[in-house]
Amino acid sequence: MDGCLDFGPWAPYALADSVDDRDHRATTLRRRLHEQRIERLETFRYFRAPDAHSPEPENNPNMTFHELRLVEPIVRAVSAQGYTTPTPIQAQSIPEALKGRDILGCAQTGTGKTCAFALPILQRLAGDTHEQGKRGRKGARGRAPRALILAPTRELAMQIYESFEDYGRYLPLRHTVVFGGVSQGRQVRAMREGIDVLVATPGRLLDLINQGHIDLSAIEALVLDEADRMLDMGFINDIRKVVGMVPTTRQTLFFSATVSRDIRRLADSILTNPMGVETAPESTTVEAVTQRVYMVDRQNKAKLLERLLGQDEVGRTLVFTRTKYGADKLVKFLRRARINADAIHGNKSQNARTRAMRGFKSGSTKVLVATDIASRGIDVDEITHVVNYDMPIDPETYVHRVGRTARAGATGVAVSLCDRDEIKTLRAIERRARIEIEVVTDSSDLTFEAPRASRQDRPERRAPRKSSSGKYRSGKGQARSGRPGAAKRAGRAGKSNTSASRSRSNGADRGTDSPSSSRPRKANSAGHSRKSNSAGRTRTSASAGRKKATSRPAKAARR
Repeated sequence: MDGCLDFGPWAPYALADSVDDRDHRATTLRRRLHEQRIERLETFRYFRAPDAHSPEPENNPNMTFHELRLVEPIVRAVSAQGYTTPTPIQAQSIPEALKGRDILGCAQTGTGKTCAFALPILQRLAGDTHEQGKRGRKGARGRAPRALILAPTRELAMQIYESFEDYGRYLPLRHTVVFGGVSQGRQVRAMREGIDVLVATPGRLLDLINQGHIDLSAIEALVLDEADRMLDMGFINDIRKVVGMVPTTRQTLFFSATVSRDIRRLADSILTNPMGVETAPESTTVEAVTQRVYMVDRQNKAKLLERLLGQDEVGRTLVFTRTKYGADKLVKFLRRARINADAIHGNKSQNARTRAMRGFKSGSTKVLVATDIASRGIDVDEITHVVNYDMPIDPETYVHRVGRTARAGATGVAVSLCDRDEIKTLRAIERRARIEIEVVTDSSDLTFEAPRASRQDRPERRAPRKSSSGKYRSGKGQARSGRPGAAKRAGRAGKSNTSASRSRSNGADRGTDSPSSSRPRKANSAGHSRKSNSAGRTRTSASAGRKKATSRPAKAARR
């Protein structure tokens, strides 16, 4: 029939002659759709991962994701993102996570930690969904989440959620993200519809739990991403509250670019027999990043940054400042210089932060100025340069800043603008990262000559002092004669001799008019009297000598 819609295989059910026929056709249509969904779930029998008797994946640098015993829908989704070979952190973590073991992973920023914990969780939940599908999946609407991923910032939580959406696009799973700064209405509706994976920041998560909108009693997998940053931001109490709400029989995964002692103590209290996966030393930067530093005074930093951004090879650039006010001030300066820039920090509303990130990803904004609070949540491809406008407060923060470039096998450049007061921080970064950053001097009119690192880096050792006899005097607490306390006794004697000699010199300077100079010699020698002890040894009475030597002028004056 011309002009009519083509309903395809559902054409017999699309048209009805009476109300009874429409009801019957609608019931049949629902039954057919339900059967089709069950058939789609049954295909997991063919795409199921190898069983426990399959050989373990070898640590082969050329292995593929399929060799990691992942199901075909996940492998297909990963391939659609352009990834074929797993990174070292993924190759080591995914097989153990598929076995259900707890993981404590440490790897450089930009090496695919999100994929390392997302793929095992998706496969685990998809297998459970398959079993539920054969039973009809009763209560699918409003079901509680089975996987919880905690992130420190809104941007990082949003990007983790997008990763789960990309990797799980061919799986019958539902995901949502929960964070503050926006209305909770949409988040509450998503929870009522029922989800499988929940990505959240600790603050908004506890808020919705207290309101009764989120139930964590069905959590099977708990992930803490960038756990060290959550501790730095003061989320330790919130993390412990959340851990107390999830079941004890769960799988817990820790992933971060740096693992400090505090993180290890927290991991010991939460993880159960974890497997440590460390693909690079802590606080080391990616080798694909070319690192440079300019020695520039603070008043010249903005001018030098404007000059750097005008170079042809500089593309999408991320600039880090220490304060929010400094970020806004720098954006105003760059806009006056006809450079399209925007800022992102904690004082910005969520809508403003979202617009800034959207413009930076699309390329309409060339420069994005951010504070360290956002350094863990910016995962944008094709960032050619990262600029440390203010030096970070510690080497770990430097690692995360630099890691925003050279992601997924690409290359990048990290430029630091170091003030005179920040040289000590620069040396600490070089020591911790085990690198020597190249000092650039092509802008001599704005920069100054860098001091020698050898003098600034090493603490000066105090040289031993010589005594009046020409011999070296031992330091405090060191026994020259080999007997305990010999140095201490020598110190007392030295102080006594110094006090007495000072008293004599003062009297000699005053001449014959000085009261102390008219006293007999015997009285002056009282400060050097020796007393014998039971063992026959003698010691100098330094305190008595000092007391008498200082009190003689006063007594004589009273007379």
